[in-house]
Amino acid sequence: MERVYNKLVRDNIPEIIESKGEKPIISILDDQRYKEELEKKLYEEYNEVIEASGLDRVEELADMIEVIKSLAKLENKTLEEVIGIANKKSEKRGAFDKKIFLEKVI
Repeated sequence: MERVYNKLVRDNIPEIIESKGEKPIISILDDQRYKEELEKKLYEEYNEVIEASGLDRVEELADMIEVIKSLAKLENKTLEEVIGIANKKSEKRGAFDKKIFLEKVI
């Protein structure tokens, strides 16, 4: 039975499909299309995080991190560098630990 996905998948997915006796039809994306598909994947993973809870949410967050790693690599950065930037921003502007909700400024 043919199933159409038309989406970016993890590197080992074609081999996993083949191991099940099925034939994956794939193409390799150019850099611009790869970036666009990563952005779509980030949105897809975001929605899955929002809908999940408990350990499932942690799994979805891990998927989101994998996409962020790939997007960072396109900018010639590592996840560790992105986290370093996040930490510097946290030191300067704070994190979200205090659960502050800004209603308005007068």
